[in-house]
Amino acid sequence: MSRKSLTVLLVGVLLGIVVLDALPLQQRYERVLIGAASSTQTMKPVVRGTQYAAASMASQATMAAERMLRAGGNAFDAIVAGQAVLALVDSASNGIGSDAVLLIYSANEKKVWSLNAEGTAPRLATIEWYQRNQKGKIPVNDTLLSATVPGVVDAWCTLLTRWGTMSFAQVLAPAIELAERGYPLSESYARMMGSEQLLKYPSSARLYAPGGRRWKEGDIFKNADFARTLQRLVDVEKKATSREAGLASARDRFYKGDIAREMSQFSERNGGLLRYEDFASYAVKLEEPVSINYRGFEVYKNPSASQGPAELFALNLLEGYDLKGMGHNSVSMIHASVEAMKLAMADRDKYLGDMDFIRIPYEGLLSKKYAEERRHAISADKASFDFRPGQPEKFMSGFEPLEPPRDIDIAGGADHEGDTSYIAVVDRERNAITFTPSLHSVFGTKVVMGELGFSLNCRGDYFSLVPGHANALQPGKRPRSTLQGTLVMKDGKPYLVTGSPGGDDQCMRTLQTFVNIVDFGMNVQQAIEAPRWSTRSFPASPLPHTMYPGEVTVESRIPEAVRAELVRRGHKLFVTGPWSMGSNAAILIDSATGSLSAGADPRVAAQALAW
Repeated sequence: MSRKSLTVLLVGVLLGIVVLDALPLQQRYERVLIGAASSTQTMKPVVRGTQYAAASMASQATMAAERMLRAGGNAFDAIVAGQAVLALVDSASNGIGSDAVLLIYSANEKKVWSLNAEGTAPRLATIEWYQRNQKGKIPVNDTLLSATVPGVVDAWCTLLTRWGTMSFAQVLAPAIELAERGYPLSESYARMMGSEQLLKYPSSARLYAPGGRRWKEGDIFKNADFARTLQRLVDVEKKATSREAGLASARDRFYKGDIAREMSQFSERNGGLLRYEDFASYAVKLEEPVSINYRGFEVYKNPSASQGPAELFALNLLEGYDLKGMGHNSVSMIHASVEAMKLAMADRDKYLGDMDFIRIPYEGLLSKKYAEERRHAISADKASFDFRPGQPEKFMSGFEPLEPPRDIDIAGGADHEGDTSYIAVVDRERNAITFTPSLHSVFGTKVVMGELGFSLNCRGDYFSLVPGHANALQPGKRPRSTLQGTLVMKDGKPYLVTGSPGGDDQCMRTLQTFVNIVDFGMNVQQAIEAPRWSTRSFPASPLPHTMYPGEVTVESRIPEAVRAELVRRGHKLFVTGPWSMGSNAAILIDSATGSLSAGADPRVAAQALAW
């Protein structure tokens, strides 16, 4: 079913409602919404504990993380175990071949870190190569020509070596066990495993449709190849003389040893550009995050090759509004939020990318003075259809104004959605981690890497092929990803970790969860479950970077009077199902009481646990 076929809005009828009775209806529904926000009723309960909490997109992953915590491990041990299981049971969305971004609060260091596990483009990948061989296009969501180097295994090693206490043998045991014994398929997963786009590749058909099998809901699926790949990391680790040496040996086997050679040989034989040197030279990056203060809360994001900072740009804009006074999900609140996000995403497109290749003017982009100037661009009663990046360089010294070329398509059909997963963990010491791993689309490149049991991410189709663009393709460069999470500090202590799958929509989902908590006093589960809005009025991340001017989508739980007034203000409105826009998870840390509150989205199969 197409996006437009989901529309249940009749513009003329709704405009008629506005003309007849706009103000009374609007006020009435805003009062209803404010009252609903104060209700304690939720689809799922808040999961509370005092010792630790975990939340993810799959029950088995959450349970694997909890198993490590119960066994005496810390958050770093737990999140590796959880994501390794997530890579198996949610392998359409993430896996061993994933890229990832993480935000980390280290209780021992009392410091927030950004861990950049985005993949790098192959050395053979250039704009000129795609112009000569692919008619100036990178295949979208398909083939090894859209692959980047996977980052999660190096992220595992970094987490365990720097902060963890356990070995690969310990933390990978649940994933190996589950891969060997099998796990029951959901209806949607069984359907995805039978897709023609996936099964046209022999290696993928061998794994996901052996003997032409078609799976159904409840069938037990085993991935012996996945188990063997993880076991190879454990086997080489056991030969080392120390835990640290063992972790390094396992990491090197994947990126420099026989596994890397198998991936590179398979890539070359099957038309990919990745070679052994791309894997051997890869390393994740530990970086200083960027942050802003929003109403007394310090909000952190990953700085490089991520769209995450766009949420900070939007929050700076929204801080100038009395959102609580407007009313939750009122016309004025949604309008201001959507318009702020359009401006933030325009700056995302103009400025954000891999900081190894470009300089990002964060001093200006994150300044309150810049936000004050940008706020004047938001009309109180008229939707913008324009692409309007700003000029933050004016608010910093020593930075010449940038005017990079634009890469925007209006007539194309690029999808703003994406297939990503998520997991968060907080432990007894209040180490806190938000981990967003992804293949970008369903099964990534769709090509299972030989007999290794996984496919690679297809993040390369996010690159721009316009030279000089902030996200322009270059060998060894990380594409600006939609991957992001949020880590919030309050009074020097960790307060919240949250994240969500959802492609370009990720920032909007975490922003709404955060604002629902801070501005409207919701508990973590209410904040996740509240009705949502989204916009695609900015260039999409995948080629051809399509922008849908003025478009706004809301869940049907947003009242008709609010929708009608949004239309009157010029928004091109679409309405989806009542529980269709979200897949969030979050853990809130109350330092005053010592309690943890974990939430998981009822829109998907997410689960939270706490003790």
